[in-house]
Amino acid sequence: MANIKSAKKRILVAEKRAARNKSIRSKVKTAIKKVDAAIAANDKDAAAAALRAATSELGKATTKGVYHKNTSSRKISRLSQAVNRMA
Repeated sequence: MANIKSAKKRILVAEKRAARNKSIRSKVKTAIKKVDAAIAANDKDAAAAALRAATSELGKATTKGVYHKNTSSRKISRLSQAVNRMA
């Protein structure tokens, strides 16, 4: 454990931020899994709805600095291509 007051604070802040980031990343992964499940079930409407939700979650994660903008763009692009291939 750190002895210096500022180091103790940095540890607490880092833990808090890590927990927040983990929560946001988990939401994104769940949204992506829902899109993949809808694609596997060959349900076009559900896949489109899940894609909108996943895009929204990825956008929020990017805004909060959890994902880099290029990472979220890549994920959104790949999901969109997968949904569009169903047609």
